[in-house]
Amino acid sequence: MKRANPSLDDAAPATAAIVAATAAGLPQQANALARARAFAEPLLEGECLDTGENTWAHAEAVARILADIGGSEAMQSVVYLVYACQHLNRPQEVIAKAFGEQHAALALETTKLVQLQRQARLKAAEKLARKQEERLAAQDAGQPAPGLSKAPVSELAASQTENVRKMLLAFSRDLRVVMLRLASRLQTLRYFASIKGDPGELLASESLHVFAPLANRLGIWQIKWEMEDLAFRFLEPQTYKNVAKLLDEKRAEREAHVEQVREDLQRALLAQGIAAMVQGRPKHIYSIVKKMRGKALDFEQVFDIRALRVIVLETADCYAVLSFVHEHFTPVADEFDDYIAKPKPNGYQSLHTVVRDAQGRAFEIQIRTQAMHDHAEHGVAAHWAYKEAGAKGYSGVTANSEYDAKIAVLRQLLAWERDLSGTAQGLFDDRIYVLTPNAAIVELPQGATPVDFAYTVHTDLGHHCRGAKVDGAMVPLNTALQNGQTVEIVSVKDGGPSRDWLNPELGYLVSHRAKSKVRAWFNAQALAETIARGREAVEKLLQREGRTALKFEDLAIEMGLGSADELFELVGKDELSLRSIETQLRPPEPEATPEPSSWVRKPRRGQESPKGDVLVVGVGSLMTQLAKCCRPAPPDEIRGFVTRGKGVSIHRADCTDFAHLVRKSPDRVIEVDWAGRDDARGGSQAVYPVDVAIEAVDRQGLLRDISDVFAREKMNVIGVQTQSVRGVAWMTFTIEVADARQVARAMAVVGDVNGVRMVRRK
Repeated sequence: MKRANPSLDDAAPATAAIVAATAAGLPQQANALARARAFAEPLLEGECLDTGENTWAHAEAVARILADIGGSEAMQSVVYLVYACQHLNRPQEVIAKAFGEQHAALALETTKLVQLQRQARLKAAEKLARKQEERLAAQDAGQPAPGLSKAPVSELAASQTENVRKMLLAFSRDLRVVMLRLASRLQTLRYFASIKGDPGELLASESLHVFAPLANRLGIWQIKWEMEDLAFRFLEPQTYKNVAKLLDEKRAEREAHVEQVREDLQRALLAQGIAAMVQGRPKHIYSIVKKMRGKALDFEQVFDIRALRVIVLETADCYAVLSFVHEHFTPVADEFDDYIAKPKPNGYQSLHTVVRDAQGRAFEIQIRTQAMHDHAEHGVAAHWAYKEAGAKGYSGVTANSEYDAKIAVLRQLLAWERDLSGTAQGLFDDRIYVLTPNAAIVELPQGATPVDFAYTVHTDLGHHCRGAKVDGAMVPLNTALQNGQTVEIVSVKDGGPSRDWLNPELGYLVSHRAKSKVRAWFNAQALAETIARGREAVEKLLQREGRTALKFEDLAIEMGLGSADELFELVGKDELSLRSIETQLRPPEPEATPEPSSWVRKPRRGQESPKGDVLVVGVGSLMTQLAKCCRPAPPDEIRGFVTRGKGVSIHRADCTDFAHLVRKSPDRVIEVDWAGRDDARGGSQAVYPVDVAIEAVDRQGLLRDISDVFAREKMNVIGVQTQSVRGVAWMTFTIEVADARQVARAMAVVGDVNGVRMVRRK
């Protein structure tokens, strides 16, 4: 007699492939679940989702679902963080500080996917509403309704397929996202069932035709069966009720009979020396309806409402059990299938037979080995481990590794995508999905090459790409990639792309994004050479003029340019002559000092450099001065820097010069703030000089038009600098304001002046 195998006698429900693939994905933390609940509860308790469900109750239920399918406490803790994200100002920073970077990344990634799916569903709803309006309008006009569909799902085909694509892209970043989304969707359906509400056709169809098949592919059967039944209940409530009534009429009798047959069969097989585990298998409503519709059967003709499953050790035992069953029960003709000798296309193996007992009651019996059962329950993940990895594994990767499980799940996702694309009228015909060595999915255009792949992963990887391996074999860089291949790039530390890559006849690049990055690299190289040439010319000019102490940045600002590199570029391209720079360095002496224009006024007496409005926190009576580089004014955020001999220099917090000073001497930074805003001596409000830089297309009357704006805003202009180069005018106006917010209003009005391209505060 064969001894019973412990794996059969003491078998526990196996963990789904995706759960195994992600089991070690998050670091285990002490009391992570309790801390996450305490963290999220104050944020979620009074909030509701767009479905109307309380957010805290939803999170609690999703965590329980994850626990039921074998998810770790770390995974359960992330549930609460996902729903807390939208209530945090800086969720990445806050969650990372409390729970670590991995928890924060997973929570944010899942939140992004939720938002993406919501947007896709809203767009689909809008599209469906427009179609319905068109049909109603056509009916009113006595015309045939356009595009009338036979089934609700066809109305959503495009939106569902696009949603699948977005999900696949999300999985490429983190497989754990799918577990969170499937559990959340199941809870949403449970919620609507509990309140006897209607989730809407879009959500129910998406659940039935997108989420449930995904759970099926990944072997999460607990979610798959329940989601199918709930979604079908909302889509076809009357059919659901009818079938449920037929099942409930004799449920107790049926369950008692199945249990009795199960016990008798297991004892009988053990008596025959066959180690076997016999299970009762419930039949779900949606699967019953699918079989009735697929085979055009009545309810009485569905034999597997009563069903048993026999799991044995070896293939030979399967046929021994079949022989025993056919001897002790009456087989039903034409209801036997040998999927062991002829497996299904997806690799499924089992013996299926339908028999009747002495009372004529029919039930289905499935017979399979443990390996066949693992494949049936866990899909391609288990199948690939048995068939491909082998005992020693492939390239050092064993069949039991986390990497192996992850690869298997990703391959299944790719297969699922291909299945959907075949029924979605070629929506995926222009895209392929390949894998990185780390098992991330990369979406590429049809015909893409390893070079396209490298630039999609990272720009630097593309620049340094010198070779590629596809499924472990070296290939030319212009090889067209296929769906599901694993691509590894061979790179160098230095170097750049080849100009041959831009030759369309050689076929190195297909992606427009990759082509633009290659062109940008060569343009940057040419720009660097131009800047170097311009810098050399400017340096020689300053040496001739004896102005080597002059900073390039200061010279660029005097020329009305934004940076020294911009100055060098214009000189290198011969767009700015050295004569213009000489003129700027040696301005001609004016013959007479003309009266300033009426709109340019001298600074108000006693207000050239207001100092008394700044308070050094914690220190009294320190001399302060406003920095001319950034010209701060209330209510600007300000910082202080202790100078040598000139007191405290006051800068705007975003001043680049201040940032440079901080890097050199961080110990000399001091906290400052604005003090009283009124002049204690005269009672008049203090004013502050502020520089406003303007870039505009040069034209006649431009200066007058801009000055009129400042006059209308009642702003005192105390200085003007102008520079015109090749039809572009750069102007700097120094104005007096009591409040920096006045500057924003003036800049908005100046921006509306004809020809003005840019207005900014210097």
